[in-house]
Amino acid sequence: MKNFMRGRLSLWLLLSLLVMANTPAASSFQQMTQDNPTTLLRAGQDRKTALKVNEAIFQAVGFSNTFMVVTNEGNVIIDTSMPFNAARHKQLLRAENSGPIKYIILTHAHGDHTGGVAAWKEAGTQIIAQRNHTEFMNYQTRLAGFYAQRNAAQFSLPVPQPRDWAGNYGANIVATALFDDRHEFKLGDLAFEVLSTPGETPDHLTVWIPKYKAAFVGDNFYSSFPNIYTLRGTEPRWALDYVQSLNKVLALKPEILLPSHGEPVYGNAEITRQLTRYRDAILYVHDEVVRGMNAGKDVWTLMREIHLPSALDVGESYGKLSWSIRGIYEGYVGWFDLKPETMYEQAASSVYPDLVKMAGGADAVAKLAMERVAANKPVEALHLTSIALAADPLNRAAIEARLKALELLRDQCRNSNERGWLDYSITTTKNKLAEKK
Repeated sequence: MKNFMRGRLSLWLLLSLLVMANTPAASSFQQMTQDNPTTLLRAGQDRKTALKVNEAIFQAVGFSNTFMVVTNEGNVIIDTSMPFNAARHKQLLRAENSGPIKYIILTHAHGDHTGGVAAWKEAGTQIIAQRNHTEFMNYQTRLAGFYAQRNAAQFSLPVPQPRDWAGNYGANIVATALFDDRHEFKLGDLAFEVLSTPGETPDHLTVWIPKYKAAFVGDNFYSSFPNIYTLRGTEPRWALDYVQSLNKVLALKPEILLPSHGEPVYGNAEITRQLTRYRDAILYVHDEVVRGMNAGKDVWTLMREIHLPSALDVGESYGKLSWSIRGIYEGYVGWFDLKPETMYEQAASSVYPDLVKMAGGADAVAKLAMERVAANKPVEALHLTSIALAADPLNRAAIEARLKALELLRDQCRNSNERGWLDYSITTTKNKLAEKK
């Protein structure tokens, strides 16, 4: 973890400057996800106290929450949020109880859950993670430079300088207890059960406290269709893993559901309604993709055709159906689309300059792109500008058409991750215009 977090430190420092801005946080994760992902990071910044879930469970609210479970022999921390949130979360939770930290449980190894481990760890603190935590940490460290660039782009921040590669197994593993399917322990008057529930990541887990019928479900549930594929890049996130893991949580019949993003859900009837709908939405999309694949449909057709029925429409403010559809398709069978030209190393863009020449030059293609913008077909306009700019990288008309298309897409956008990448693309396009001048 040390190497991984060091690689991302410059990014977190930049993000911390943003989240400290005096901007009110939205009242819920669902509201926050309508904006740029940078706005998401401000969640909970206006909170002066921790949220009291019950007499033993407290939540420090943030884009990624930190939970503290109090017992008469010490406390358990579940997830530790981002590095710049850790001190504030610790202050809020310590105001509720200052007992020793006996355990830290990490629902999974994403940095917005592991970033505050150092702030919470004391002498003798045990850190619990699922067995796949080790490989997932190594995977993230293996690609730390790649992800640092992608994360910076999504948040419209300066791209950090490349760093030395840490190797295939360079992660510093801080977990002291790893388990396969199930781990149980007792602290004071409370029994804890920790269950393997892969979905968001292969090392994902759920914490279950039988006394309170409380399930801490990490990132396997939040107020949007899940990021089965995330634009920054990811290992395949298997839809059926989500389904099986949600079934495992439903079987517990929880009365309190505590996601790591968003607010608690209370009452078994409401929890069952929300989790069942969420599970069924994921299964519906998965099954429609697989049916389409077996019927010989290509991925682009499925991305256009598959939509959730209204009864299962959980929203797309964070994850998005079209990305998930492609992620499921290519997660199963990879990138080859049966077109022989895609077997070779020459990309389609290698012939773009020839097409531009045949069309009468980059200005002619740019004019057609602007017509597509006027017809509210901004994605087609982006394709056309990519073709024009392959032939003439600083063609002003093409750059202006591209900027118009991107701004139109941003105006129509209702997904935070999509918004982040559109903002990044708008910035880089404006920089090209300035370069042209």
